[in-house]
Amino acid sequence: MSYVVEAIGLWKSYQLGSESVDILKDIHLQIEQGRFYSIMGPSGSGKSTLLYLLGGLDKPTKGHIRINGKELTAMKDDEESIMRRRAIGFVFQFYNLIPNLNVEENIMLPILLDGKKIKDYDKDLKEILDIVGLAERRKHTPRELSGGQQQRVAIARALINSPDIILADEPIGNLDSKTGTEIMKLLREINVQKGKTIIQVTHSKEAAEYGTDLIFVRDGKI
Repeated sequence: MSYVVEAIGLWKSYQLGSESVDILKDIHLQIEQGRFYSIMGPSGSGKSTLLYLLGGLDKPTKGHIRINGKELTAMKDDEESIMRRRAIGFVFQFYNLIPNLNVEENIMLPILLDGKKIKDYDKDLKEILDIVGLAERRKHTPRELSGGQQQRVAIARALINSPDIILADEPIGNLDSKTGTEIMKLLREINVQKGKTIIQVTHSKEAAEYGTDLIFVRDGKI
């Protein structure tokens, strides 16, 4: 079986003075296409570090990461950047939207960064706005939106390049329980209807239960 993401013998260490601290220790992980993985664990367990490594936002101290069979750790910086933009969509706890851009401009940022023509994605933009329920808010700026609506914009931005994989770091960590439930239902709908592979890090047992698979991390190990 081929996997969309593989981690093989993954280690991540940081140097604190003269001491080396291992955050992740010999991680072996295989992610199947179309499933929804929830990574849980206590604070400091290494779960967010693992997500950042899988997405190429950080580099491992040792070990290998493969995305769609390609060795991430062997890529040049520009190759890795292209892979991140096209194969992976990111959703963060604090949305990371550009304040002076409106909804559709924020969503289209990955297209601009990839050097593609905005007009070629008009149909995709309309479809994604409908999926996240923001068709009527497309000209609003982030300050005119609620937290839940801002997270919907972030999810739409993650989808615009039609990536195989969505990585979400505490996607409802900054939301109230009702809004959080709505966001988790949206992610589950995207997983089922669009066939996207989703990997989320969460502290919430309720959020984790929207996934198909649970990965528990403690003391840097699965």
